[in-house]
Amino acid sequence: MGKVLAVCISEKKGTVKTDVCSARFLPDWGIENDAHAGPWHRQVSLLSAEKIEAFRANGAKVEYGAFGENLVVEGLDFRALPVGTLFRCGDVLLEMTQIGKECHTHCAIYRQTGDCIMPREGVFARVLQGGTVSAGDGIEIEARATPRPWQAAVITLSDKGAKGEREDRSGPAIAARLKENGYEVAETLLLPDDPEQLKAQLVRLCDQRQLDLILTTGGTGFGPRDTTPEATLAVADRNAPGIAEAIRAASMQITKHAMLSRAASVIRGRTLIVNLPGSPKACMESMDVFLDAIPHGMGLLRDEVRDCGG
Repeated sequence: MGKVLAVCISEKKGTVKTDVCSARFLPDWGIENDAHAGPWHRQVSLLSAEKIEAFRANGAKVEYGAFGENLVVEGLDFRALPVGTLFRCGDVLLEMTQIGKECHTHCAIYRQTGDCIMPREGVFARVLQGGTVSAGDGIEIEARATPRPWQAAVITLSDKGAKGEREDRSGPAIAARLKENGYEVAETLLLPDDPEQLKAQLVRLCDQRQLDLILTTGGTGFGPRDTTPEATLAVADRNAPGIAEAIRAASMQITKHAMLSRAASVIRGRTLIVNLPGSPKACMESMDVFLDAIPHGMGLLRDEVRDCGG
């Protein structure tokens, strides 16, 4: 059980949040009158009070809200909890959706002290059930009544697509197929064939959003800009070659050009990443191969099922 010490909002983005002691939380939106509320996954930010106290112990004078956090909570180490954790505070139910964030422009605290704890210690959540939260309220982790749906992202790699010179048909087709099979598609991205951009997005989606599955499409051939497998392998913690091998084996029954695919399948953290071909037809054929088999593996990565020798 934790305890809410402060409820902070800012009416304009880019400004420091101030403690208002109590606020209304709106479902699928965030905190009433807070500039960062909206129909996205980072509706509410949370920070452990103990992390703020440790920062203050180094001589920094910071008020609650200075790091951009909405809720300051004593007694819960948010950074140690997995994405998908549910928090109950009276009528309000929050679901953690992201750990940490990218810091594109340093905040006032960083400019003053040379450090900011929000990018590494803060977490974000969306509001599932609304109500009022006030300083002094208790907040606790709530068990799920039903298993959390699989969370996925789709990344299309295409120089022409990123420039708007070619319609991306593969990404939407993959996303639609995932939704038909009960997945929540958290993000869809269209990137140029740039390995550094792809690596950055894979790391973000695996480490901060902790998705179950990422499917890429494009960039797996012999062309000089086809670097998707190299970027994928560069961020991997472990190899999972069987999926890519199974796709190639099945595709060989359709076309001998399948042997030219360099696609990879790997694991980073608890996320499975699978490279798919560039054409919509080939993507659907590839998904036919693995879509029914991977839930067992993803369940193992979530530590929700035990391996089976049968």
